[in-house]
This record gives sequence, C-alpha cells and structure tokens, in this order.
Amino acid sequence: MNSVWEQIIDLPLGKRKTKPRETGITMVIDKGLGLRELHDLFEVAGEYLDFLKLGFGTILLYNEKLIKAKIALCQEYQTEIYLGGTLMEIALLQGRYETYLEQAAKLGFKTIEISDGTISLDAQKRAYCIKRAVNMGFTVLTELGKKSPQDALSPQTLWSQGQKDLANGAWKVIIEARESGKGIGIYDEKGEIAVDKLDNFLKNCGEPNKIIWEAPLKNQQVNLIKRFGPEVNLGNIQPHELLALEALRAGLRADTLPLAKTFTNKYHCS
Repeated sequence: MNSVWEQIIDLPLGKRKTKPRETGITMVIDKGLGLRELHDLFEVAGEYLDFLKLGFGTILLYNEKLIKAKIALCQEYQTEIYLGGTLMEIALLQGRYETYLEQAAKLGFKTIEISDGTISLDAQKRAYCIKRAVNMGFTVLTELGKKSPQDALSPQTLWSQGQKDLANGAWKVIIEARESGKGIGIYDEKGEIAVDKLDNFLKNCGEPNKIIWEAPLKNQQVNLIKRFGPEVNLGNIQPHELLALEALRAGLRADTLPLAKTFTNKYHCS
C-alpha cells in the first residue's frame, strides 16, 4: 500500500509482502485484454497482480506485436505472464512440445503451465515435461485435476500427483476449478467449498503454501481467506475483481474485517 491514508488508517489484516512473493499470490486470467485495458489494470492494482495467465490457447489468436507488448508491460510491473495449460496439451497432442517451449522462451515467457486437464498424460511423460521446462529455465506451474467432473480425481490422487510434480521441479501446483468454479475440484455444483473434499485433500497435503487455489467466485475467495489467512494463493481471478480481492485480503471488506485481531463491533471516537 502506498496511499495518502496509510498514516491515518492501518490495514486491518496487515500490510502485504511486496513482489516477488512466495505466498499471497494472485493469478488473474486474461481472456482477451487489450493493451490499454492491461495498462489500466496495472495502473490501478499492479502491485497486487503476481501472475497473468493467457487463458486457453488464446495466444494463437494474437499478433506478435501485441504478444511482445503484453510481455514487456508485465515485466515492467514485475508480473509473470504465462500460457494456459490447454495450449501445452495441444502442443503435446501434435508432437510439438519441444518447439512449443522454444517458441515460448524466444518470445520472452519465463513461466510455463503444465497440465493434463483434457488429455491423458502418464506419470513418466508428465515428469519429463516438467523437468524439460525447468532445464530450459522456466518457472513451472502444474495444474491438478480434470476439466470434466466425470473424470474427477480423488483428493488423495490429486495430492499424490502434486507431490510428484514438486519433486520433479514444479514451483507451485494449481487446483483446477475452471472459470465457473462449480462442480469441479473442491467445489460443489453451487460453487460452495465441499468441506469434506477440502479436508481430505489437506490430510494428504503437507505443503499448503505450494498450492494455488483457483477461486473465480467471491464466496470461494472469502472462505479460503478465512480458512488459510490473507496469504493464501488464489487463481483464476477476473481482471475486474483484482482490487476487490485485495480488499478482502486486507480486511477492507465486511466479509473479512472480523478476522482482524483488533476487530470490535464497537466504534471508537478520538
């Protein structure tokens, strides 16, 4: 926070760590922001944006000038921009994973997402994909879970995969929730956290700070902050919700203000 108010009012849940952060990460999904829109987002809330994910395979629909301009703008604001895992899956299906990594590096990407949300990827191939990207100098994020609810994996299987990914060099693992946040991952059909699923997952998870929870809905963000604190890692945030999420993290909204140690429902005059 760098505000004219900081000598007047303290943030109820405390100041946030500055970038680059290990925890309290916010990942925003970009489904087609123009350069001016992205600049506006950085101008308003750039210090709170850690990762910008170019959703799906949208980068194939961009011209090279725009791609390079977005990458440069993100670098200016210490934000890591990366490609959604679906594009990596397409590259694998077409037998072009190596050239995919080479092109990503050539363009200036420093982070890569590896997933098998739609395709089938055996343990050996997944390990190879992670290690190859790490050896090329990429920061690797892996995604755990399937896009289709019919293919959902058990909490035990998810974290077992997560542990293997981390051992193979992944920096963080992302828990799949898609854009809807409903009927997938740790969420039920209404988008509420399925507490039993979350609890079962955490029983097997020894490194919660290594997890980025996709949480596209406000109630999910609130409940995860209540469960893990304001330094929880959250992803698939819509661009227009970035500042609102940061307000939740800071205790500047009614949903999370009661978490402040100094909270009282009585006001004070001085």
